[in-house]
Formats: sequence, structure tokens, C-alpha cells
Amino acid sequence: MQTPQKIAFGSIVIGIVVLLMKYVAYWVTGSVALLSDAMESIVNVATAVAALFAIRVAAKPADENHHYGHHKAELMSAAIEGALIIVAALAILWQAYLAFITPRLIEDAGLGLTINIAAGLINGIWCFVLIRAGRKYRSPALYAEGKHLLSDVISSLGVTIGVVCAVYFSLPWLDPVLAILVALNILWSGWQIIRASLHGLMDEAMSEADLEKIRLIIAENGAGAVQAHDLRTRHDGHVQYIDFHLIVPGDMTVSASHELCDRIESAIIAQFPHANPQIHVEPEEKAKRDAIEIQAEHAS
Repeated sequence: MQTPQKIAFGSIVIGIVVLLMKYVAYWVTGSVALLSDAMESIVNVATAVAALFAIRVAAKPADENHHYGHHKAELMSAAIEGALIIVAALAILWQAYLAFITPRLIEDAGLGLTINIAAGLINGIWCFVLIRAGRKYRSPALYAEGKHLLSDVISSLGVTIGVVCAVYFSLPWLDPVLAILVALNILWSGWQIIRASLHGLMDEAMSEADLEKIRLIIAENGAGAVQAHDLRTRHDGHVQYIDFHLIVPGDMTVSASHELCDRIESAIIAQFPHANPQIHVEPEEKAKRDAIEIQAEHAS
């Protein structure tokens, strides 16, 4: 099992442990705010399962039915995670509405909050593990899960402070208000995850900073070429597809142009290890304006 898959499996185990702890905290206190915290943990477990499945599918090599691999599985998983998060938020809003109609007294707040704080600490440590791993392995599924878990940690902290205030100042209405705030935070988190995954599914280009790096790499490693143009990029999970047209002198041999392309591709991959560059070689008469000019000091 590869490292991203091990991390995803660890998320399932930790999610179940935290879910049980938070539900016990709710069961002890009867707080609808703590219930909302526990319900969010149900989503954490569901998304962890979805992330593991997506990462395993995305790791499969290309086959005769998927010539470019299975990388988009992670983006689809992130979109599903976002949808599940929104469903959980709506369920929390319903529970908060019921609590407004029939206010509940919070009991054994000390024990319940202690359990909830412990669960929040576990989540806090694990969310940073996920975010770091998501960036390191360029895994949208792990990164999305980590960002959601971070929002869970923040909302858990707010819930804890709010429940303390509700008990100390005898404000029963504060409990469902906290649940509503948690739900709104979860809704925002879900929307952010869905939006990010949709950008990937819609083949969003790499950032302008990365595009500038690619242009510079082409200019510095294209000795022998005239220019390059029509640079295009897109994301597919953790893979970046980069393609452009390379203009070479009309008398350049096929072997020389192939060697030139190999040199540029190697330089791109050295900077972007998960890149898949594709270069289309064209003769001088295909040159365009506003192209990537090869640096004069490296040109032949």
C-alpha cells in the first residue's frame, strides 16, 4: 500500500475514534451544539472512505479504456466530499431548529467538554498531517479532507467556548445558535471543496506563477529553436499536462529536434516532477507574434 493510501486509511481509523468520542460528549451533555460537532465527524468518516477509494483508483496505471490514467478519481472524490459536507450542515440546521422549539438543559458539561476537547486535539494534529501530505503528494483528496478537518477543528473550538458560556451564564438559547454557526461554517467549507474540485474537472490551467516558470524553462533550454508558442496547461489530479508548439529552423534534422524536445521536457520535469509535457515541432514559417523567445545567449 502506497503512502497516500496508508494516510487515507489512517483517516478512517481516526475519524471513527473521534466520532465515538464526540457522540459520547453529546450523550453526556444533551447539547445540540455538541451533537452538530458529532454529526460533522460522521461526514469525516464518510469522506475518509471516499478519499481512500479515490486514491486507490487514481494510482492505477493507464489502460486500454483510460489512456491518460485515472487521476480524475481524486477530483470526483473531493466533489462528493463537498456534497456530503453540505448535507451534514443542513441536518445540523434542522437539529438547531428543533432545539429552538424545545430548549434542552446541558448536563455534565465538564465531562462532555473534556471529551470533546480531546477529540478536537486529535483532529487538529491529523488535519495538518493530511494538508501536508496532500501538498507533498499533490493529492486533491487528501488536501480536501485536511482542509475540511481544519474547519472541523475551528468549529469545535467555537462550540466548546460557546457551550461553556451557555452553561456559565445560563443561556439555553446559545446552544442552538452555536449549532447554526457550526452549520454555516460547514456549508462554506463544503462549497470551497466543491469549487476547487470543479476547477480541476474543468481542466483549469496552472497558476500564472507556474506558467511563467515554464516559459523561462523553455527559453533557457531551447538552444537551437527559434521560439515557442500556444502554451497550454491543465490539471488532472496530481498530474499537470503541459503542451506547446516549438518552432525550429527548417533545416534542423528530426534527430536534432527530438533531442531538443527531450532536453526541454527533462528541464520541465525537473521543476515539475508530476508534469506530462507534450511538444509539437513546427518549421520557421509557423512562427507567431507574442511567442516565447529563446534566449539569445543560448541560441545557436
